[in-house]
Amino acid sequence: MKIRKNILAAACLSVAAISVPASAQVAGIATADTAVAITRSKALGTAYQQIGTQYASVAQQLQAKRVEINNLNAQLDINKDKELTQAELDVAIKANSPLLKQIDTKQMELNTLQDPIVLAQLYAVEQIALKYDAAQQAVITAKKINVILAPDAFVWAPDAVDVTAAITAELDKAVPAVTVTPPAGWRPSRQIGALYQQIQQLINAATQQAQAAAAAQARPAAAPAPAAQPESR
Repeated sequence: MKIRKNILAAACLSVAAISVPASAQVAGIATADTAVAITRSKALGTAYQQIGTQYASVAQQLQAKRVEINNLNAQLDINKDKELTQAELDVAIKANSPLLKQIDTKQMELNTLQDPIVLAQLYAVEQIALKYDAAQQAVITAKKINVILAPDAFVWAPDAVDVTAAITAELDKAVPAVTVTPPAGWRPSRQIGALYQQIQQLINAATQQAQAAAAAQARPAAAPAPAAQPESR
């Protein structure tokens, strides 16, 4: 299974950057986001940091491999707009370009490098996910909730209906830490794979926001406009 770009950087990102509303419930109806609740858990944040440290040496190899792939893709970019379109790929395929085979080979090498990282992250996710139902039930009991719906089931709802943060708090109590070394031969279920992809999307989005904010702060402030001069007579 593939991981997304900047996965090792995301591993060091504080998942607290992914915000959710204050938790409560209204008239027995609540909403919760499973992926967000698990992503914000302390155990997952710690696990991702451990994995990032464990595979730090692989990060440079992954980056070098991505640069090689990007350089090959650039050679297929006909109009040199730094965006490889499907039309440009079709041209390369029709011409039977040898670059395509080189790209496939590099991609397989990249996947081989990152597979252990993905497997470790998947295992961490599974350990927390196994405690999710119990954590959710604890919140249901404590808050006397009758119905929990997915966030997209609401056209509109006040922030108070979201109990995601409360479930995360229960997860933190139930799973303070996880191991990041899967047993020999362990493979994730399809459901865990799908949950993992959602978590990666959340982490990547938070990483991009943090990078954009950092870039904005690094830019020099615009010079103030000159003061208006009095009109001459």
